[in-house]
Amino acid sequence: MVAGQLGRRVAVAAVGIPLGLVLLYLGGWILTAAMGVIALLATRELFALGEVQGVRPFSAVGMAGSLALVLAAGAGRSFAEAAPWQLGIILGVFLLTSALAVKLRWPDGRPMAAISLTLLGVVVGGGCFSFAVFLWHLPLTVTWVGAGLPTPGLLLVAFPLAVTWVGDTFAYFMGRRFGRRKLCPPVSPGKTVVGGVAGLVGSVLVGALVGWVFLTFHPHTGVSVALGACMALALGVGAQVGDLAESVTKREAGVKDSGNLLPGHGGVLDRFDGLIFNLPLAYLLYHVVGFFH
Repeated sequence: MVAGQLGRRVAVAAVGIPLGLVLLYLGGWILTAAMGVIALLATRELFALGEVQGVRPFSAVGMAGSLALVLAAGAGRSFAEAAPWQLGIILGVFLLTSALAVKLRWPDGRPMAAISLTLLGVVVGGGCFSFAVFLWHLPLTVTWVGAGLPTPGLLLVAFPLAVTWVGDTFAYFMGRRFGRRKLCPPVSPGKTVVGGVAGLVGSVLVGALVGWVFLTFHPHTGVSVALGACMALALGVGAQVGDLAESVTKREAGVKDSGNLLPGHGGVLDRFDGLIFNLPLAYLLYHVVGFFH
């Protein structure tokens, strides 16, 4: 059973990683379209978890709002340009669902929960994944000494992806092999303390390696081994918090996976839960450490 699940995970990774690199290399509206699809799938899975608990979100409005946030990111390219439009979209979803709830959810349709879940789906799906678009365009919209590097946008998005997924891989294998003490049993019974620590170690190793590469070949960018490791540690923590946060929603719904789209992984939320936290967090870290001006 475990071997079969591992084989499915590897098969999905063998297809997904090259496809992801191609999308990051092409960037622009192609990457925006891909993020729009992921946002729609993530939003729909979150709505399905709520429906299991008897909460009926306004699915059409929520999915349209989620997609609109990503498209606004693609049109604006920078957070500063897109944020006013995205805020307007979120407010529009709130106002529309509040009006619809009067007729379609009152009195016994749990209107407050329906409105809240719809907004949550919009923010989790469109809001968080739009930061992949912002990250890709970041070297084109602000000043950075590394902007002259080949495909700088790809590098900026690939860093949180690599840190998140390598950390997840370390946690998966080390936790299964050596894990005994549970990390947070009420939320995620399968996660262990050893797996959590191993995940952070894997993340830090990726960050240190990236820092070493930049220090060796591109010292003018200001990236070092220590800086790469520290940023990766923050992202490693973010990935695990995102994983546990998604597990809470699944436990409340009483399901093991958010979906079955990706064999061996579950649904889109299961595979991208760490990035829901880490794409916005990476955007923040790049500014905090002074990469951009």
